[in-house]
Amino acid sequence: MANSLFAFRSIRKVAFTSSASASVKWKGGVSLVQGASRGIGLEFAKQLLEKNDKGCVIATCRNPNGATGLLDLKNRFPERLDVLQLDLTVESTIEASAKSIKEKYGCLNLLINASGILSIPNVLQPETTLNKVEKSSLMLAYEVNAVGPILVIKHMSPLLKVGGTGIERDVAVVANLSARVGSIGDNRLGGWHSYRASKAALNQLTKSVSVEFGRKKDPVICILLHPGTVDTDLSRPFQRNVPEGKLFTKEFSVQKLLNIINNVKSHDNGKFFAWDGQEIPW
Repeated sequence: MANSLFAFRSIRKVAFTSSASASVKWKGGVSLVQGASRGIGLEFAKQLLEKNDKGCVIATCRNPNGATGLLDLKNRFPERLDVLQLDLTVESTIEASAKSIKEKYGCLNLLINASGILSIPNVLQPETTLNKVEKSSLMLAYEVNAVGPILVIKHMSPLLKVGGTGIERDVAVVANLSARVGSIGDNRLGGWHSYRASKAALNQLTKSVSVEFGRKKDPVICILLHPGTVDTDLSRPFQRNVPEGKLFTKEFSVQKLLNIINNVKSHDNGKFFAWDGQEIPW
C-alpha cells in the first residue's frame, strides 16, 4: 500500500512538473485559434505568431492535411505553431484536442473561435424569403456557428489562465467571432434566417458563459467580435452590394480585432464589439 501511494505521488509530481514547465517555456503565452485552416482564422494564427515571438499558437481545423495555408505557416514557424485536428461537429475531437493541449502546454491564455458557415453550394444558402427556410439549414448553421464554439469553450475552459510576460492583459480571453446580423436589436432587413439565428444563439450562449465566469471570479472573460465584411471565401458570393470602403482585407480586420482582444479588461466581460471597438446592441 505504501509503495502504491509513493508511486501515485511520484506520477502526480512528474505530471504537474511537466505541465508547469511547458507553460513557463512560452513566455509570450499560449493561444488557441479554432477554425484556422483559412480566412480570418488563418490570419489570426499568422498575426499572433508574427507579433509575439515568445508565444505559441495552437491552430485547429477539421482536415489539417488539406489546409495548405496552415501547413505553409507551420513551415515558417515549426517550433511555435502546433496544428491539431478538431471537428466542431464531433465532440470527441474537441475533447481529444483539449487533452493534448493540457498534456503538452498545461494552459491557455487566449481562445479564439473563428470558424463559421454562411453558405455551402447545394447544401446551405442564406434565405431571402421565409418560404426558403429549411430545417436542415437551420440545424446545420446552429450546429457549426453556435453549438460547436460553446463545446470548445466547455472543454478548454479548465485550461484558461492569465500568463505570459509578453501579454499586457490581466485576464485570459475567450473571443467568439459573431456577426452584426446576429444582433436582434440591429435587425432591420430580415432574411438570412439560419445565419442570423445561429449567430444570435452564439451571442446568447457566450453571454451566459461570461456570467458563469464572472460568478467564479476567475480572471477569464468572454467577448464577441464582429469582424466587418471581410474578403474571404465566406463573404465572396455576397460582396456585390457591399458599400465602397466597407470590404476589408483579412489583415486589416484581424489587426483591429487583436487590438480589441489585447486591450480588454475585466469589465468588458460579456460584451459584443465591432471591429472598430464600438459595442453592438444585442
